[in-house]
Amino acid sequence: MNFSAWSIRNPIAPLLGFALLMILGMQAFNTLPITRFPNIDVPVVAVTVTQSGASPSELEMQVTKEIEDAVAAISGVDEIQSTVVDGQSTTTVVFRIEKPTEEAVQDTKDAIDKIRSDLPADIEVPVVSKIDVEGQAIQTFAVSSPNMTLEELSWFVDDTIKRSLQGQSGIGKVDRYGGADREVRVSLSPEKLDAYGITATEVNSQLRGTNIDLGSGRGQVGGNEQTIRTLGDTRDVSQLANTTIALSNGRFVKLSELGTVTDTYQEQKSFSRFNGNPAVTFAVFRSKGASEVSVAETVAASLDEVRKNHPDVSIEMVDDAVYFTYGNYKAALDTLIEGAILAVIVVLLFLRNWRATLIAAVALPLSAIPTFWIMDIMGFSLNLVSFLALTLATGILVDDAIVEIENIARHIKMGKTPYRAALEAADEIGLAVIATSFTIIAVFVPVSFMPGIPGQYFIQFGLTVAFSVFFSLAVARLITPLMAAYLMRAEDAMDDHHDNDSRLMKAYTRMVTATTRKWWARYLTLLGAIGFLVASVILSPAFRAASCRRTTPRA
Repeated sequence: MNFSAWSIRNPIAPLLGFALLMILGMQAFNTLPITRFPNIDVPVVAVTVTQSGASPSELEMQVTKEIEDAVAAISGVDEIQSTVVDGQSTTTVVFRIEKPTEEAVQDTKDAIDKIRSDLPADIEVPVVSKIDVEGQAIQTFAVSSPNMTLEELSWFVDDTIKRSLQGQSGIGKVDRYGGADREVRVSLSPEKLDAYGITATEVNSQLRGTNIDLGSGRGQVGGNEQTIRTLGDTRDVSQLANTTIALSNGRFVKLSELGTVTDTYQEQKSFSRFNGNPAVTFAVFRSKGASEVSVAETVAASLDEVRKNHPDVSIEMVDDAVYFTYGNYKAALDTLIEGAILAVIVVLLFLRNWRATLIAAVALPLSAIPTFWIMDIMGFSLNLVSFLALTLATGILVDDAIVEIENIARHIKMGKTPYRAALEAADEIGLAVIATSFTIIAVFVPVSFMPGIPGQYFIQFGLTVAFSVFFSLAVARLITPLMAAYLMRAEDAMDDHHDNDSRLMKAYTRMVTATTRKWWARYLTLLGAIGFLVASVILSPAFRAASCRRTTPRA
């Protein structure tokens, strides 16, 4: 089927189709997330086991080795690394890239559950979690106040700032650094323990057994089923101090009679300073697939509300990775626009006709903007890689349109009307245009299927170029002949612009004529090209060796 002829005879359908694609593309451009690099998904799982008071050597033999043996049998495991410190063992399992992350997490949990009975009984429940390899903080803030202690600032960050940020769209998590966490400390007196005949372990066991909320089944209240819970968790320090402790002789004593109960803070294991003064800092992480710029705007709005309600608290930005991301985005967008303008100028210089230049220039937005719609469907983002693909494809997008216009102009010079010239010229060159476009697509699509982590980066590069080139082919076969048929005039192609060629162009034309007129000239040109190729291959190792000698430092 001759699509160009159909488009020329039925102009409404292709024009409406591309108008719809332009609207979808512009909407997608406004909703696409802006990130520095493409979102990647690498299946990495961490298994953390905590055993209070255990030495690294004990954990290695009793916990770490058992876990490594268990996860090593999981299909798709690529690498296992373990870190053991006092009281904690962390095993990181890296799976092959083709393994789905959720499946990797579930397989790891199943493997740990099978060996749970082989691990020491006094360990805490093993924690199996997914590691987000792109989970770097996008913004970091420092919080300080002259009216608050470091402990009060820590509570302010945990209770006020975190509550205002967590749950907002695009915000993955908020981590606090420095400061101190609240701790209720029970200091038992050895003399009083000996006097009452009870040990610290027994007191600890009774507190753990009584200071807890438990589910207690269901009951009927007023004809409705209600959940019943037994509330044993003390709500304040005074209630905890009055907790009854049973003695071995059948008597009872209050916890406060065995020692002191203090509402205090944990010992600091990390600290933060801002401008040389102690401060509490927190970092904001975006959720996977969210736009860094949108998350930064949400954080700024939430923190402005916190500052308004707490004017005595200073919240200042320490680090902002979004600034560089947005800068890259603006620079890439400006480069894309500049490249498009320069491409149009080059077309005008060579075609020397404003109508032909306009038709070729229309191919750029009609090819690039619908590509954003495909990027949105495939879950891509606006990042360095996708913008690089569009910038690279800028010059390619007008190639097909230029070929179509040049051939149409040639047919107009034969005395045909623009309408008839567009019909015949588009049909004549259609196969060559299609072959050229699909050759480019065939080159870039395999890049999208590279294995490993590089493949997750370059899938956006290869497919973005491929889809933009495909849209440029559709424009060249549908819109370009249509516009040429109705916009070009017979006088646009009547003057042969070769008469006004420069000296350089005339010399080039004479050289091409001389090398193609005689049979021996054609073979001589071919031999010369082969000679240049052979010489380049021979000289390449010599140039590399000379470069290495220049860069090698002397003794």
